[in-house]
Amino acid sequence: MSKPKIPAAHVGLKRAYEAAEAADGTRILVDRLWPRGVSKQEAALDDWMKDIAPSTELRQWFGHEPSRWAEFQRRYKAELRQHAAELERLRGIAAKGALTLVYAARDEAHNDAVVLRDVLLHGG
Repeated sequence: MSKPKIPAAHVGLKRAYEAAEAADGTRILVDRLWPRGVSKQEAALDDWMKDIAPSTELRQWFGHEPSRWAEFQRRYKAELRQHAAELERLRGIAAKGALTLVYAARDEAHNDAVVLRDVLLHGG
């Protein structure tokens, strides 16, 4: 049985420091650590999926160092294979409507939410 294709427009990315909007749909924090200086009310999250975030070891090794990006993606995708139930839950939400993966990293191009979105849309 093949997985239903999720429209790319259904899976958004947003920093935790940006204001929530109705168009965000279901907002899920995908970091292991709570974003510094953001209240629960400001975050306006529907859920916090700590377990789907990169392991503490991988996060610390990566350190948001762009030169480690390719290897970080490979290692994180390997970790995500251990979280099939969480991935299916996210796919189910995205199949029905807008899903926003919320993250705290300053670097909008090199972070765990970027990898997670790619896995949700394309597998891997």
